[in-house]
Amino acid sequence: MKSQFVRFLLVGGVNTLVGYGFFVFFLFSGFHYTASVLFATIIGVLFNFFTIGRIVFINSKNSLVFRFLSVYAIVYLLNIIGLRISELFNFNLYLSGAALVFPLALVSYTLNKKFVFKLEKGK
Repeated sequence: MKSQFVRFLLVGGVNTLVGYGFFVFFLFSGFHYTASVLFATIIGVLFNFFTIGRIVFINSKNSLVFRFLSVYAIVYLLNIIGLRISELFNFNLYLSGAALVFPLALVSYTLNKKFVFKLEKGK
């Protein structure tokens, strides 16, 4: 299982760079941070589903996509809450978005492992 978490971090690193890149792009383009996070999340979700499912959890069941989307909805809401708090304290949203990456990755890994790609008993 240790190697699974390492794979998650490596795959997640690539996924995060893509997602954060889109977040910065949309924020720089003048979108509100909530829309920036939403659009970046939507763009990244399908790519992430396949990479996390196939590479990290060795599972390519497309039927799990709705559970996966639920995890991303939770992560999205936590991200927005974190950015809202940052905004209230006048913190830089670019840096705040970057600071939220690792804690949200831990939440994402845990939820994906326990809820989306959980091993069925006997396997």
